[in-house]
Amino acid sequence: MSESSEIIVGRNSVMEALKSGRSINKIFIAKGERQGSVKEIIGFAKDNGLIVQEVEMKKLDELAKGMRHQSILAFAAPVEYVEVEDILAQAQEKGQAPFIVLLDELEDPHNLGAILRTADAAGVHGVLIPKRRSCPLSATVAKTSAGAVEYVPVARIGNVAHTLKDLKKQGLWVVGADMDGDKDYYEADLTGPMVVVVGSEGKGLGRLTKEHCDFLVRIPMRGKINSLNASVACSLLLYESLKQREMKAK
Repeated sequence: MSESSEIIVGRNSVMEALKSGRSINKIFIAKGERQGSVKEIIGFAKDNGLIVQEVEMKKLDELAKGMRHQSILAFAAPVEYVEVEDILAQAQEKGQAPFIVLLDELEDPHNLGAILRTADAAGVHGVLIPKRRSCPLSATVAKTSAGAVEYVPVARIGNVAHTLKDLKKQGLWVVGADMDGDKDYYEADLTGPMVVVVGSEGKGLGRLTKEHCDFLVRIPMRGKINSLNASVACSLLLYESLKQREMKAK
């Protein structure tokens, strides 16, 4: 497989990708396959917090498209993930208050791509996505982002609540977009070090995530539909925050 490809096939190729530190989204192994190097790969992947999923051999055959997969393949991210600390350090280097987006179980790659595009335009320092039940970086995300995936650092996180707790300890305010918000988003102070949290397309923010927000803001809805597309909702908040930051700097 070429280096730019989204799928890496075969035991040696997958193991080398893991050892090199390549950003891997997920590993598929054939059901019941736990022998030799596959067992070693599973151990290595789990030690590094990567998702390993058992699938039918037929599924691997379809994804490998005729290439010899040896019962295993991996999905690689089109760009490298970073650490949360890298994002905070980048803000510090620029002499700016950290401006971060956290996506709570967002699953649509088109929404993620659109959010990365807006994040780049609005001056966001980085985007955080959970490792589980969230859309990873993929070719579809990269394409929808119109190149923004190359410029906006993305970090994969474990537990959302723990991450928010850590960021709050470092002085960041956490604002969540939610229909039950305390005030309309343009009435809230969206300046200073901040994490903007946006929920999934269907369920919105999870209960625990809401509890770890400092405040919730709502987007007023005057029509028959009661919610906006996640990427549109995120765009409104990011640009309101950008406007407030620039007004404050004058």
